[in-house]
Formats: sequence, structure tokens, C-alpha cells
Amino acid sequence: MSNKPVLVILGPTASGKTELAFRIARQTGGEIISADSRQIYRGMEIGTAKPPQWMQEEIKHHFIDEKEIGEPFSAGDFAEQAAERIRELRQRSITPIIAGGSTLYLEGLLKGFAELPPADPEIRARLTRELERHGAEALYRRLEALDPEQAKTLDPTKTQRLVRSLEIIEISGATVTALQRKTSGPPTGINFTVIGLDLPRELLYDRINRRTSAMMQAGLEAEAHRLYDQFRDQWRSKNLNALATVGYRELFEHFEGLHDLDTAVSLIAQHTRNYAKRQLTFFRNRLDVEWVPAPIDEAEIEALVEFFCHQTRR
Repeated sequence: MSNKPVLVILGPTASGKTELAFRIARQTGGEIISADSRQIYRGMEIGTAKPPQWMQEEIKHHFIDEKEIGEPFSAGDFAEQAAERIRELRQRSITPIIAGGSTLYLEGLLKGFAELPPADPEIRARLTRELERHGAEALYRRLEALDPEQAKTLDPTKTQRLVRSLEIIEISGATVTALQRKTSGPPTGINFTVIGLDLPRELLYDRINRRTSAMMQAGLEAEAHRLYDQFRDQWRSKNLNALATVGYRELFEHFEGLHDLDTAVSLIAQHTRNYAKRQLTFFRNRLDVEWVPAPIDEAEIEALVEFFCHQTRR
């Protein structure tokens, strides 16, 4: 069984990870392990930018369409199961290639998990009351003052992680950032080569804007409406974390009458740009990444594919 490092391709959304991983897998006879926390759910096709069906038919993609919306699946589950699949693929002499941008999935697989304190129901209840009374912005500002590095990686509207971060600080007296530096390590017997796709910010943002328009043309509004009709009650009660995802959240709010469609589309692009910025902050601060220029034309894609294929054969 090979013990060569497993190639990991990460980067912000819209940086070209899917295409590059597919090309490398096709050249090497490999299979792709998707490190995307939303692509695992069936029914969320357009808004999660899943690889097109023809790609999935040609190359096996793991962790895509494996769960129903609402089924629990954590970063810990991913890290454990991804390691198992890497070992299974190697036993069959198949090259695993990891591609994705979900920060906690990647951190858990590459570094293991920190020893974080268990939840304290009393502290969490008090923070939740403060959240309801003062709003997410006030708690986010508190976290910024206490642990600015952790705050930069969070979406202020994703209140579950926000409350948990403040809870950890209160219980342990240490920041989440400090605790995350003491991790359990990568899975036994597996090493990684971690490559990040780097794009100038203005080019990345242009790609995000164009992809948002392409998603709308491909039918994102209809896809979101189908999910809204099916899950609106759970979404209103904030019981479905999967549907708090950028692209669905803004359209659900449009269906609720909070803003018109043009505003929803503008917000999708804006929030995706914000997400990309948080991804980059996380990857640069928390992971050991070798950054390479993201390919912007066919010649650059081919050159990068050839380089990485050579690496995997060595």
C-alpha cells in the first residue's frame, strides 16, 4: 500500500478546485474526496456548485449526495470517514485526491481536533439569552475583542459557532485560537501535501459575481423554492443548519418577503465574497498550505495538472 502524501487542493470558493482535482484524477486514475460540508446533501445541487453529473459519472466523487438534508454529519465524522476511504483507496492502488473549501472539515482531517471543553448548559443558556436580547452583532464584537483570529473565520450570522466560541473562552480561560494549536494530529499513517489556489482578490470576486449569475440562470431560484416549500418550518425555527448556506438563505428570505429578487441575488454575491475572505483567513492562519497561482486559462490548467500528476507518480 502506498504511503505517498495525499494531495489536498483547497482554496476559496470559485478558485477552480473542482476542475483541477477532476483533471488530476482523470490523468492518474484517482478518485476525489470532496471536503465540502454542503455537497454531501442530496437536493442541494446548484447552490453548492456540485461537479456536473458527467464529471461524477467519469470520476468517483466521495461525500457528494450521501446524506439527506437534516441528517447529522460533523467535521469529526468527515475526518474519520475520509481517513478510512483514503486507506481503502490505497489498498486498491487508487490515488485519493482531496478537494474542497470547508474549513473545519479540512482542519479536522489535516490536524486532528483540539481538546475543547464540553458544553456548559448554564453558560450556553446565558449566552443564548444575551444573543436574543442584544443580537449577534454584539456577541461578535465581544469575540473580536477576546479572540480576533477566531472572529475573522466566523460568519456573524452563524450564531451556533459564535456562542460556542464565547462559551469555550469562559469555561477554559483560553482563546479558541490558542486551544486549536494543540491538536491530536493527522490520521495515523497518512501524510498530506496541501496546495492552496491563490487568486488576486479582484479576479476572485469577479469569478464569484459571474458564478452567482450563472447559478441563477441555471435555476437556483427554482431549486431554492422547492427546498423552501419542503423545509420552511424547520428553516424558520433554525433547525436546519444546511439551509443556512449562502445562496439558499438569501432566496428563502426573498420568499419570506424580506427583500426582492434582485436584492437577494446581490446579497448572494456579497455574502459569497465575505465567505471567501473568511476561508482565506482560516487557511492562512490555521493550516500549513503551499500556495500556488490558480490557473486562469487552459494552458495554465494543463501545466498545473501535469506538475501534480508527476508529483503523485514519484
